[in-house]
Amino acid sequence: MNSEGLEPGIQFVDVKKVFHQKNPRLAPLIPGFVYRFIKNIVHEDYINDFLRKHGHKQGLEFIEAIIADFNVTTEIIGEENLPLQGRFIFAGNHPLGGFDGMVLMHFLGKKYPEVKFLVNDILMNIRNLEPLFVPINKHGPHGRDAARKMDEAMRSEAQILTFPSGLVSRRIKGKIEDLPWKKNFIQKAVQYQRDVIPFHFSGRNTSHFYFLANLRKFLGIKSNLEMFLLPDETYRHRNKKLTLIFGKPIPWRTFDHTKSPQEWATWVRNIVYSLPEKERI
Repeated sequence: MNSEGLEPGIQFVDVKKVFHQKNPRLAPLIPGFVYRFIKNIVHEDYINDFLRKHGHKQGLEFIEAIIADFNVTTEIIGEENLPLQGRFIFAGNHPLGGFDGMVLMHFLGKKYPEVKFLVNDILMNIRNLEPLFVPINKHGPHGRDAARKMDEAMRSEAQILTFPSGLVSRRIKGKIEDLPWKKNFIQKAVQYQRDVIPFHFSGRNTSHFYFLANLRKFLGIKSNLEMFLLPDETYRHRNKKLTLIFGKPIPWRTFDHTKSPQEWATWVRNIVYSLPEKERI
């Protein structure tokens, strides 16, 4: 262990240190009780304790440890719709902001030799999951490298997983659902000749999360303040049961010029939200 009693090479969570790095002038002015509140919200002690036990693990082994520690169980419906051979893009809803992605990688990682998840820059900082991630950032100094990694992943035999909304589901007109889906996955499906397999996750976050999201929007604040609550939302899924439904593969040739890529994205989104209804029939 290092001088602080932490394992070397493992990136631990230190809320106070992050504030000092990001804003060294503001950090000393923040009262101690604010730091304690933030540490509780992000569950700093729990995360660091988990990392002491499992921080040496990588990829699917790390995810397996998380799911086991949280005692999350998953009901899989529609597994018969998953071909054993082929190159696919798995696209579905994003209700939880954490466990949905991990459960998806965990299940498909056992079924297929290799899986890759398309993620934003922030998630690329989770070093333990870096082997499973492909960055989607198109801008900034790393844009060219991200484009290269995307092309390599799409050309590979790995199964590609994505949440086309790009953000966690919100409460929209009283219903918990994704924001409009981005068209990129449709374009990639056609470009790389990958069929699309739709999936639907059950579950939702707490009312606090949706209230803060709507309040932020009402006040005109652009920063996603509600994302600050996601570690706590994830922690609340301990001992829960999730349901994951897979639909039938959609051939990439389906996405022709009768609709625009954006219209096809909305069409697939509608299929995803129809999957639970079909199970009730």
